[in-house]
Amino acid sequence: MDATLPVDLFGGGVVAAPMAGGPSRPDLVRAVGAAGGFGFLAGGYKAPDALAADLDAMDGALPFGVNLFVPAPAEADRDAVLAYRERLLPEAAAVGADVPEPRWSDDDGYPAKLELLLGRVPAAVSFTFALPGRDTVAALRAAGAFVLQTVTCPDEALAAAELGVDALVVQHPDAGGHSGSFLGLRPFAGTLPELVAAVGSALSAAGAHLPVVAAGGIGTPGAAAAARDAGAAAVQLGTAFLRTPEAGTNPVHRAALADPGPGRTAPTRAFSGKWARGLENGFMRRFPDAPSAYPVLHHLTAPMKAASVRAGSPERTSLWAGTGWREGRDEGAAAVVARFAR
Repeated sequence: MDATLPVDLFGGGVVAAPMAGGPSRPDLVRAVGAAGGFGFLAGGYKAPDALAADLDAMDGALPFGVNLFVPAPAEADRDAVLAYRERLLPEAAAVGADVPEPRWSDDDGYPAKLELLLGRVPAAVSFTFALPGRDTVAALRAAGAFVLQTVTCPDEALAAAELGVDALVVQHPDAGGHSGSFLGLRPFAGTLPELVAAVGSALSAAGAHLPVVAAGGIGTPGAAAAARDAGAAAVQLGTAFLRTPEAGTNPVHRAALADPGPGRTAPTRAFSGKWARGLENGFMRRFPDAPSAYPVLHHLTAPMKAASVRAGSPERTSLWAGTGWREGRDEGAAAVVARFAR
């Protein structure tokens, strides 16, 4: 892989992942940028006016990016969702929450957020969960944005390359939070360096030369170096930033990440209807058979998760984390960037 990222944006080779739901607030993005890294605001789950407020907060800051969830409509099994809702009622009641009626359609405000970014163009825009339209990529690039696409395998990398994106975020299954897979293939079975190398080989064979940002389970500088040695131009870290004071991580999530007791991460669909990796808790163990119905399940469980956090309990809320979570520290974002920089 001979493609490189623009030094003025990614000079330090450390990217702060866009973590939806609160952690990737402007404070974190500014701190990462000031330390020589590159931060992303998370546009997912956020109303257009809330994203606009985040952009306001970034005015005058160093270059930054914005991530959007691309809607990927899929017909949910309504009977399965309704049955799951019934099973959620006692779980929600245990923390004093209700379970809303299902929302069968949701575009995450994508069209309005895309229009917002075309009018207030950040340095970079990344897409997750599906491919944006070719015209969308062209419009953002013409407006001056560097465009990235999250992929999880060589086939997805080739599909993204055909759209004309500038770079790929290559996400390994060890990553915390939601998988960015959009072709529905089996998770990659090798290591992150092996995935980076496989993507690079596939791109080269197709005559494509795109820089790769490696993501997923990078808990140590050694793991970051291994990804770079395999061909990654930069590394994207999420879990490593969750315990920084600049992140908007809620107190229950912070405490769970710092808990020295036994624990492990595991993939689950129980909270959102889409595979995501987090610290395993009782709710995940009780619902291993949650239906595939994203984002319908996300809206069903949202009140329960919020109530669990208010109650100070980690048992009924999502605790997203990658497999390298044990290596996390209570330190500032600048210290994280310095440890993982080239």
